[in-house]
Amino acid sequence: MADNLNKHLSKLSKRGPHRVLVGDMNYAGIPGKIYTPAEGNGIPGVAFGHDWMKPIKYYHQTLRHLASWGIAVAAPNTETGFIPDHKGFASDLESAIQILGGVKLGSGAVTVSPGRLGIVGHGMGGGSAVLASANRDLVRAVGAIYPAKTSPSAIDAAFAAKAPGLIIGSSSLGLFESGEPAKLAANWAGDICYRESEKGNQQGFSEDTMFKLAVGIGRPQTGAQETVRGLLTGFLLHQLADEKKYKAFSEPDAEAKNVTSYFGEELQEHAFPKDTSPFAFLNEK
Repeated sequence: MADNLNKHLSKLSKRGPHRVLVGDMNYAGIPGKIYTPAEGNGIPGVAFGHDWMKPIKYYHQTLRHLASWGIAVAAPNTETGFIPDHKGFASDLESAIQILGGVKLGSGAVTVSPGRLGIVGHGMGGGSAVLASANRDLVRAVGAIYPAKTSPSAIDAAFAAKAPGLIIGSSSLGLFESGEPAKLAANWAGDICYRESEKGNQQGFSEDTMFKLAVGIGRPQTGAQETVRGLLTGFLLHQLADEKKYKAFSEPDAEAKNVTSYFGEELQEHAFPKDTSPFAFLNEK
């Protein structure tokens, strides 16, 4: 029987118990911000990648949310222009987790364990997180929220992604949806959870609500944002902090309200419908 996430998801979708500190990454030579709990020794840490033309100021609540649950976050504010370098952004995400694992943070009361590092991102940042994690033993968990297409291809890079992954897709595509998250999940080399939000999409996750309302490209998706934050938080706490009570967040068939999970043959069929499957020729007579 599939595990039900709703009990813990309701809690993890809200702010956690830790006071949060915010600092600059500039001292390390990369523009960006670092969010950490006020104290903690050997805590988990993740690099966070933003979407196309969405600087990290549009993710303030999400980054504070992760830190409030005891996860340090380094968010490079690079490749924010019209024509970003996805490979370069992936390199910045790699540098960000190395920074987290190598220095004391906050007022010196926070250290991140080098064995508890992950990479997460939204849209373009989700695709770049996959690029950065391929064949990287340092990366212990990957989270891609509505991942977008990248060059080189994140879908191809997934064949070399060995860390446990959480991919969030949407069952209601937005106007400018630019990725194929189910295909990315289906290609994943390691353990993978693929979930689709019934009420959220790529355009709705960033926090530039007034801009989106002004140009008419989306309405607020507060509930969907909170749900996705909770799914990501539970997954990271299980994978990186080894919190057993959140084990269900790493189960491919786990269930939650307004969330659909695909796994196994069902995921393959969802990602590659019979008429478009790259293996369709095997069924031909």
